[in-house]
Amino acid sequence: MPHPRPPAHDIRRLLARWDQLARRLSLASQVLGEAEGIPIIGLETASAAEGAPALYVSAGVHGDEAACPWALLEWMEENGESLKGRALMVAPCLNPVGLQNNTRADHTGRDINRHFHSRSLPLMKQWRAWVKSRNAKLGACLHEDYDAEGCYIYELAPSKASLAEKLLGQCESVMPRDLRKDIDGQRAKAGIIRRATAPEGLAGPEAIVLSDLGCSHTLTFETGSEWDILVRIAAHKAFLAALPEAFP
Repeated sequence: MPHPRPPAHDIRRLLARWDQLARRLSLASQVLGEAEGIPIIGLETASAAEGAPALYVSAGVHGDEAACPWALLEWMEENGESLKGRALMVAPCLNPVGLQNNTRADHTGRDINRHFHSRSLPLMKQWRAWVKSRNAKLGACLHEDYDAEGCYIYELAPSKASLAEKLLGQCESVMPRDLRKDIDGQRAKAGIIRRATAPEGLAGPEAIVLSDLGCSHTLTFETGSEWDILVRIAAHKAFLAALPEAFP
């Protein structure tokens, strides 16, 4: 049965469902910060807490990209029993006030995806400490793009092994690939922007900082934000569904 249309910017309802899910799956919670009284949390399975090579997934970095946190929640609700035995780290919504207000920026007016490298911002200090204390090896950051003509992936990995093609192949029946040859100023091929190293002068995005902290492969998945939210959620869930096989 398909899910009903979510209350896209109801952060309290989103976090209440995460709280119920964490209790059901016995996920450990890390308090990364708070924004106007709303907690910012990281959740993890026992294997991840013990240091096993982990899959890291985040959503809600930009509050006006509402499909991401709801897709992550639904994916975990539907697959939690099989996922709880894996090494998994989840950041359900890193910008809760932004989601509540339908804004890209956080409660201070800051685009946090330019500040993950910060050692002074409280949220980033706690987030960095959490990631550094674990063993994240594959990172997946969920996003949406107003200009996108479909879905696409930024892939950052020093090895020649690519996951993006297979993952996009699982999504394109829901949302077509963005076939532009230039996406956000970078060369793209069949919906994939692939780099062995981060672009010069770009230090703050989450995926790049994950790489700097030892995550050997990061994927930033983007859907076109002008599609219906149910289609966007379905595309993100198709991407997420393919991740465990990519990271056995």
